[in-house]
Order: sequence, then structure tokens, then C-alpha cells
Amino acid sequence: MSSPVGNGSLFPLATRVPVATLSPMLPTIVALLTAAAVAVPLTRRAGFGSVLGYLLAGIVIGPAGLQLVTETEQIASVSSLGVIMLLFLIGLELRPQRLWVMRRAVFGLGTAQVVATTAVLAVLAHRAGIGWTGAAVLGAGLAMSSTAIVLPMLAERELMQSPAGRDSFAVLLFQDLAFIPLVALVPLLASGAAMPNHVPWIDVAEGVAAIAAILIGGRFLMPPLFKVIGGAKTPEVFTATALAIVAGTAFIAEKAGLSPSLGAFMAGVLLSESEYRHELQADIAPFEGLLLGFFFISVGMAADLNLALRQPVLLAGATATLLFAKAGIAFGLAKAKRHDTAAAIRFALAIPQASEFSFVLFGAATAVGALATDNAAMATLASAASMIATPILFAGSEKFLIPRLRTDKPVVFDTIEAHDNTVIVCGFGRVGQIVGRVLRMHNIAFTALERDSGQVDVALRANKSETSPPRKFRP
Repeated sequence: MSSPVGNGSLFPLATRVPVATLSPMLPTIVALLTAAAVAVPLTRRAGFGSVLGYLLAGIVIGPAGLQLVTETEQIASVSSLGVIMLLFLIGLELRPQRLWVMRRAVFGLGTAQVVATTAVLAVLAHRAGIGWTGAAVLGAGLAMSSTAIVLPMLAERELMQSPAGRDSFAVLLFQDLAFIPLVALVPLLASGAAMPNHVPWIDVAEGVAAIAAILIGGRFLMPPLFKVIGGAKTPEVFTATALAIVAGTAFIAEKAGLSPSLGAFMAGVLLSESEYRHELQADIAPFEGLLLGFFFISVGMAADLNLALRQPVLLAGATATLLFAKAGIAFGLAKAKRHDTAAAIRFALAIPQASEFSFVLFGAATAVGALATDNAAMATLASAASMIATPILFAGSEKFLIPRLRTDKPVVFDTIEAHDNTVIVCGFGRVGQIVGRVLRMHNIAFTALERDSGQVDVALRANKSETSPPRKFRP
């Protein structure tokens, strides 16, 4: 019997899936996922956290290792979305009131850390034989710390609300803000560069317009959009909308010459008061975790092991100097704030590494001739080495040093009275409303959780029109 089509197949050629177009990326995806699945559980079980596992995985499968993955730049550009999503989630957790409370830590402690660290590292680089221009670039770039390393490292140990966690976050936030003018000033350090004779008003206007667009959109456009999407009861569309907002705000900021992470952070802060904050966090967190892991893998793959083998003593000395100088300055600043020794050590060992922004700054300086290529290569390698060393040092201090310094007294818990108990009603449909009426009749405050945006609006209007004990509604 002849086949239905002339080519001997039951399906016409036009309906076949072009599998050949997917095959070049499949080995790369398999290598990335397998390396992460093998390395991360090993380092977490050893007590070093997941960041070190991703970094080591990148070294093993990268160009300097088994060469399973060679397109490092392409992976780094995609995985940088993980850092952007991390800043968005941080913004969701940071209410505007809390940011205002932290203003002294952000601008006081952050300024002191950046200025002091830049000055010390620049002097050390100059004494090592580097000209003042290159030394200034190295000092400013290495003064930055990695948000993508510090915050997950602290969060894994539930230290974000500790004094060291709050100070680390404040410093990292200021560094994100300071990175923008630093990159703009790099061309002025190039040989023969002159100060501009006028203010670049167009660039300033673009930056202001981008910030205004993010602020206005987050305040007036996003809440109605989420109500419409939530009312459609399509979770995949809600997830797509959340990802579009993160990528869109980052794109707006980047086109205006600002940091993409800063744009995503601003959007997160604006949505931190939204009823959809928890669902946004739940939808974006899985993507953020995976892409952030790919980012660390790309950092490991970018390490130039050949240079490390040629100059191991110089690399070890540069890395040790970087870690010791930044940790020493951070420890002194923490003690100046009258933190105890344990908190000061935690803060000092959380931020001694270089940042992903350091690589960007070194690249921009090399392009305009403000930093020699060989100095940039060694600084990049020392930055990667400091990223690998930080989780090890921090985990070691938490296991062996911090327990010896703790002088915590036994916690005396308050007595919880019966009428102060908080009740959570999961689902505020017909049955949930009946439960709410019973609780209201007994003057018991409660929190209601509901996914239906229309039901949330009805409940909120009813809550405003009553004088009973306050109720909170979370979608």
C-alpha cells in the first residue's frame, strides 16, 4: 500500500518540528543543569552554601575546564536576569516606610564603606606599581560587593533581619546607586580626556524620564492591570505579566543609562504595598533562583585559569589583599556603629568580595584606555577568586568562630493572651465569609487569603464600610 504522501511519511514535511535547530543548545542546557544538580547539593551538605557550588560548577564545565560550555558571554547576558529578578524581589520585601527608616544606614554607612574602601585599595594598587588612573579604577571597582552572593548567603542562614544583614543590605543598595555615576566618570579618567564644558542635559532628562515612567506606572497602571489579569483566573498569564514587568522596568532603566537592577528594584518597592505582592513573589522566585544560579556558573566559566597558573603568587596576594582590606574596613565601620564583635565579623565577612559590577567597570575602563589590559585581567581573576572564597570564609566563621563569640541570654517569650491571637482564613468565599462573620461577632481580628481579585475588591469595600475589628486581605 502506498503511503498517503509521496515522501513515505504519514505527516507532510511542513508539519515536522525542526529538531535540528534545537540541537546546538541542548548540550549546553544539559551541561548547565547537570553541573548545578551535582555541585550545589555537595557544597550545601558541606556547609558552604549554594553559591560556591554554582561557581565551582562553572569552572569545571567552562572553557578552562572540561569545555562542555564555551558560549560564556551569551549565558552571562541571559543569566543577568537573575540579578535583576533578585533586586525586584528585594524591592517587594522592602516597604517605602522601611526604606525611609534605613536612609541613614544606606547613605551614611554606604558612603563610608565605598569611599574608604576605594581610597585604601587605590593606594595599595598604586604602591604595587599601577598608575593613579588605573589605581583609581581598580579601587572603585573592587569596592563594590556582589548583591547576588551576599543576600542569598545571608538568607540561607536567616540572617537578613540581623544587624549584619541590615547593614549589608544598606551598603549593597548604596553601591547599586553609586555604580551609575562611577561608570559615567570612567571616560574622564582616560588619557587626554577633558572635562565637559556643559552639562549633558539630554542624558539627565532621559534618566529622570525613566524614573518618572517607572514610578508613575508602578503607582497607577500596575494595580489595575493585576486586577484584570487576576480576574481572568489564568495563572500562566499572571506569571507572564510579572516577568514582563521585571524585564520591562529593567529595559526602561537601561535605555536611559541607568542600572537595570535599579529599575527592577524601584518597581518592586512600588508593588510592595500591593495586594498581589505575595503572588508576585511566589511566581518570580523559581525563575530568579535558576537564573541566578546560571549567573554564578557564568562567573566561574569566565575565570582565566591559565593566567592563574602562570602567576599564582600574584593572584593569591591580590585576592588576599582584597579580602583582608575590605573585611578590615567593614569590621571597623561596624564597630564604629557599636555592634558587638559577632555582628561586626558577620558584616565584614559578608561583603569582602568584588561585584558583578566590577567586571563591567573594568571593561569600560579598558575600552577607553583608563586601565591596562593585563591589570584588568588580573583584577577580574582576583574578583572571581574573592567570590569563590567568600562563601567558604563566611561558612567557616559561622561554624567555628561565631558560636565562640555568642553571649546570647536565654530568650524570655511573652505570654500570648487568647484575645491577641491572629486568625488566618484561607479562602474568603461563601464559607470563608461565614467564618469571618462569626469571628467579627466575637471581636476577633483576622487575615483573609483569597486569589479572586473580584472577591478581594468586594471584601475590601465591605471592610471599609464597617467599624468592627480590622481585617487584612491578601490575594
